[in-house]
Amino acid sequence: MTLARKQQICVEETPYYHVVSRCVRRAFLCGFDRLTKRSFEHRRQWIIDRVKLLSSVFHIDVCAYAIMSNHYHLVLKVNDTKNWSEKQVLVSWSQLCALPYLCQKFMNNEVMTNAEVEVVLKLVEEYKSRLMSISWYMKMLNQDIAFKANAEDNCKGHFFESRFKSQALLDERALLTAMAYVDLNPNQWGQSKLILPYPTQPRRTQRTLVSRHSRCRDSHQ
Repeated sequence: MTLARKQQICVEETPYYHVVSRCVRRAFLCGFDRLTKRSFEHRRQWIIDRVKLLSSVFHIDVCAYAIMSNHYHLVLKVNDTKNWSEKQVLVSWSQLCALPYLCQKFMNNEVMTNAEVEVVLKLVEEYKSRLMSISWYMKMLNQDIAFKANAEDNCKGHFFESRFKSQALLDERALLTAMAYVDLNPNQWGQSKLILPYPTQPRRTQRTLVSRHSRCRDSHQ
Protein backbone atom coordinates (compact mmCIF):
# COMPACT_ATOMS: atom_id res chain seq x y z
CA MET A 1 0.00 0.00 0.00
CA THR A 2 1.34 3.42 -0.94
CA LEU A 3 2.02 6.02 1.73
CA ALA A 4 0.62 9.53 1.76
CA ARG A 5 3.13 12.06 0.47
CA LYS A 6 3.22 13.88 3.80
CA GLN A 7 4.41 10.62 5.40
CA GLN A 8 7.19 10.24 2.82
CA ILE A 9 8.51 13.81 3.01
CA CYS A 10 9.40 15.26 6.40
CA VAL A 11 11.82 18.20 6.24
CA GLU A 12 12.25 18.06 10.02
CA GLU A 13 14.08 14.74 9.57
CA THR A 14 16.05 15.63 6.44
CA PRO A 15 15.94 18.38 3.78
CA TYR A 16 17.36 16.08 1.07
CA TYR A 17 15.24 13.93 -1.26
CA HIS A 18 15.77 11.84 -4.38
CA VAL A 19 12.77 12.28 -6.68
CA VAL A 20 11.86 10.33 -9.84
CA SER A 21 9.03 11.02 -12.28
CA ARG A 22 8.25 8.67 -15.17
CA CYS A 23 6.22 9.05 -18.37
CA VAL A 24 3.26 6.91 -19.41
CA ARG A 25 2.02 5.58 -22.79
CA ARG A 26 5.55 5.20 -24.18
CA ALA A 27 6.02 8.96 -24.16
CA PHE A 28 9.44 10.51 -24.67
CA LEU A 29 11.12 13.22 -22.63
CA CYS A 30 14.09 13.38 -24.97
CA GLY A 31 16.13 11.27 -27.35
CA PHE A 32 15.19 9.57 -30.62
CA ASP A 33 12.28 7.20 -31.18
CA ARG A 34 13.51 4.55 -33.60
CA LEU A 35 9.98 3.31 -34.21
CA THR A 36 8.51 6.61 -35.40
CA LYS A 37 11.84 8.15 -36.47
CA ARG A 38 11.08 11.24 -34.39
CA SER A 39 13.57 13.21 -32.33
CA PHE A 40 12.47 14.55 -28.95
CA GLU A 41 15.82 16.02 -28.02
CA HIS A 42 14.36 19.53 -27.76
CA ARG A 43 12.18 18.47 -24.83
CA ARG A 44 15.22 18.07 -22.61
CA GLN A 45 15.69 21.83 -22.75
CA TRP A 46 12.05 22.29 -21.70
CA ILE A 47 12.80 20.48 -18.45
CA ILE A 48 16.09 22.29 -17.84
CA ASP A 49 14.48 25.69 -18.37
CA ARG A 50 11.53 24.85 -16.15
CA VAL A 51 13.74 23.52 -13.37
CA LYS A 52 15.81 26.71 -13.51
CA LEU A 53 12.67 28.84 -13.21
CA LEU A 54 11.18 26.81 -10.36
CA SER A 55 14.47 26.78 -8.47
CA SER A 56 14.55 30.58 -8.63
CA VAL A 57 10.99 30.78 -7.24
CA PHE A 58 10.75 27.92 -4.74
CA HIS A 59 13.03 27.73 -1.72
CA ILE A 60 14.23 24.37 -3.03
CA ASP A 61 17.73 23.73 -4.37
CA VAL A 62 18.63 21.22 -7.08
CA CYS A 63 21.71 19.25 -6.03
CA ALA A 64 21.78 17.00 -9.12
CA TYR A 65 19.55 15.90 -11.96
CA ALA A 66 19.48 13.50 -14.89
CA ILE A 67 17.01 13.44 -17.78
CA MET A 68 16.38 10.10 -19.44
CA SER A 69 14.22 9.29 -22.45
CA ASN A 70 11.14 8.36 -20.40
CA HIS A 71 11.85 9.62 -16.87
CA TYR A 72 14.00 12.04 -14.90
CA HIS A 73 15.79 12.16 -11.56
CA LEU A 74 16.17 15.11 -9.18
CA VAL A 75 18.10 15.35 -5.93
CA LEU A 76 16.48 18.22 -4.04
CA LYS A 77 17.25 20.18 -0.89
CA VAL A 78 14.26 21.79 0.82
CA ASN A 79 14.93 25.08 2.60
CA ASP A 80 12.74 26.79 5.20
CA THR A 81 10.64 29.82 4.22
CA LYS A 82 9.67 30.83 7.78
CA ASN A 83 11.86 33.95 7.66
CA TRP A 84 10.42 35.18 4.36
CA SER A 85 8.44 38.42 4.52
CA GLU A 86 4.85 38.61 3.30
CA LYS A 87 5.81 40.55 0.18
CA GLN A 88 8.71 38.24 -0.60
CA VAL A 89 6.31 35.30 -0.54
CA LEU A 90 3.76 37.06 -2.73
CA VAL A 91 6.37 38.23 -5.24
CA SER A 92 7.73 34.70 -5.55
CA TRP A 93 4.33 33.06 -5.93
CA SER A 94 3.21 35.65 -8.49
CA GLN A 95 5.94 34.42 -10.85
CA LEU A 96 3.98 31.18 -11.21
CA CYS A 97 0.34 32.08 -10.55
CA ALA A 98 -1.82 35.17 -10.65
CA LEU A 99 -2.39 36.69 -7.21
CA PRO A 100 -5.91 37.25 -5.84
CA TYR A 101 -7.18 40.83 -5.88
CA LEU A 102 -6.63 41.34 -2.15
CA CYS A 103 -3.01 40.24 -2.44
CA GLN A 104 -2.50 42.71 -5.26
CA LYS A 105 -3.92 45.48 -3.05
CA PHE A 106 -1.54 44.45 -0.28
CA MET A 107 1.41 44.51 -2.68
CA ASN A 108 0.43 48.00 -3.87
CA ASN A 109 0.19 49.29 -0.28
CA GLU A 110 -3.44 50.24 -0.77
CA VAL A 111 -5.77 50.93 2.16
CA MET A 112 -7.28 47.68 3.43
CA THR A 113 -9.62 46.66 6.22
CA ASN A 114 -8.45 44.41 9.02
CA ALA A 115 -10.55 41.56 7.61
CA GLU A 116 -8.91 41.93 4.20
CA VAL A 117 -5.43 41.92 5.72
CA GLU A 118 -6.31 38.79 7.68
CA VAL A 119 -7.33 37.04 4.46
CA VAL A 120 -4.05 38.06 2.81
CA LEU A 121 -1.98 36.80 5.73
CA LYS A 122 -3.73 33.43 5.58
CA LEU A 123 -2.94 33.21 1.87
CA VAL A 124 0.67 34.18 2.56
CA GLU A 125 1.02 31.28 5.01
CA GLU A 126 -0.44 28.92 2.42
CA TYR A 127 1.90 30.16 -0.31
CA LYS A 128 4.84 30.05 2.08
CA SER A 129 4.25 26.35 2.72
CA ARG A 130 3.88 25.70 -1.00
CA LEU A 131 7.19 27.39 -1.78
CA MET A 132 9.02 24.77 0.27
CA SER A 133 6.86 21.86 -0.86
CA ILE A 134 8.32 19.18 -3.13
CA SER A 135 4.79 18.16 -4.12
CA TRP A 136 4.03 21.66 -5.42
CA TYR A 137 7.45 21.87 -7.07
CA MET A 138 6.81 18.64 -8.94
CA LYS A 139 3.26 19.67 -9.79
CA MET A 140 4.45 22.91 -11.38
CA LEU A 141 7.21 21.08 -13.24
CA ASN A 142 5.19 18.16 -14.58
CA GLN A 143 2.12 20.18 -15.52
CA ASP A 144 4.15 22.50 -17.71
CA ILE A 145 6.02 19.70 -19.48
CA ALA A 146 2.87 17.60 -19.92
CA PHE A 147 0.96 20.53 -21.43
CA LYS A 148 3.69 21.20 -23.99
CA ALA A 149 4.23 17.53 -24.84
CA ASN A 150 0.50 16.79 -25.25
CA ALA A 151 0.10 19.83 -27.48
CA GLU A 152 3.03 18.69 -29.61
CA ASP A 153 1.73 15.09 -29.76
CA ASN A 154 -1.83 16.30 -30.41
CA CYS A 155 -3.26 14.17 -27.63
CA LYS A 156 -4.86 14.47 -24.20
CA GLY A 157 -4.50 12.71 -20.87
CA HIS A 158 -1.66 11.94 -18.50
CA PHE A 159 1.89 12.40 -19.70
CA PHE A 160 3.50 11.48 -16.37
CA GLU A 161 2.53 8.80 -13.90
CA SER A 162 0.14 10.22 -11.32
CA ARG A 163 2.61 9.94 -8.42
CA PHE A 164 6.27 10.81 -8.44
CA LYS A 165 8.57 8.63 -6.38
CA SER A 166 10.54 10.20 -3.53
CA GLN A 167 13.17 8.82 -1.19
CA ALA A 168 14.43 10.62 1.90
CA LEU A 169 18.22 10.94 2.13
CA LEU A 170 18.80 10.78 5.86
CA ASP A 171 22.55 11.33 6.06
CA GLU A 172 25.51 12.58 4.04
CA ARG A 173 26.36 9.09 2.82
CA ALA A 174 22.86 8.62 1.43
CA LEU A 175 23.01 12.04 -0.21
CA LEU A 176 26.33 11.36 -1.92
CA THR A 177 25.18 7.90 -3.01
CA ALA A 178 22.02 9.33 -4.59
CA MET A 179 23.95 12.09 -6.35
CA ALA A 180 26.47 9.58 -7.68
CA TYR A 181 23.64 7.34 -8.89
CA VAL A 182 21.91 10.22 -10.65
CA ASP A 183 25.14 11.38 -12.28
CA LEU A 184 26.59 8.00 -13.27
CA ASN A 185 23.63 5.70 -13.98
CA PRO A 186 22.90 7.07 -17.50
CA ASN A 187 26.49 6.46 -18.59
CA GLN A 188 25.73 2.78 -19.13
CA TRP A 189 23.71 3.80 -22.18
CA GLY A 190 26.72 5.49 -23.72
CA GLN A 191 25.01 8.84 -24.15
CA SER A 192 25.94 11.49 -21.61
CA LYS A 193 26.11 15.20 -22.13
CA LEU A 194 27.44 17.75 -19.66
CA ILE A 195 25.14 20.67 -18.91
CA LEU A 196 26.97 23.71 -17.61
CA PRO A 197 25.99 25.11 -14.20
CA TYR A 198 23.29 27.74 -14.09
CA PRO A 199 24.49 31.33 -14.65
CA THR A 200 23.05 32.32 -11.28
CA GLN A 201 22.76 30.07 -8.25
CA PRO A 202 20.83 31.89 -5.50
CA ARG A 203 20.71 30.52 -1.95
CA ARG A 204 22.98 27.58 -2.74
CA THR A 205 25.67 26.71 -0.23
CA GLN A 206 29.01 25.20 -1.17
CA ARG A 207 27.84 21.84 0.10
CA THR A 208 24.90 21.76 -2.31
CA LEU A 209 26.76 23.30 -5.23
CA VAL A 210 27.34 20.36 -7.54
CA SER A 211 27.83 19.94 -11.26
CA ARG A 212 24.54 19.42 -13.02
CA HIS A 213 24.30 16.76 -15.67
CA SER A 214 21.54 15.94 -18.06
CA ARG A 215 21.61 12.56 -19.73
CA CYS A 216 19.41 11.10 -22.36
CA ARG A 217 19.11 7.51 -23.44
CA ASP A 218 17.36 6.40 -26.61
CA SER A 219 16.06 3.00 -25.53
CA HIS A 220 13.23 2.79 -22.96
CA GLN A 221 14.00 0.77 -19.86
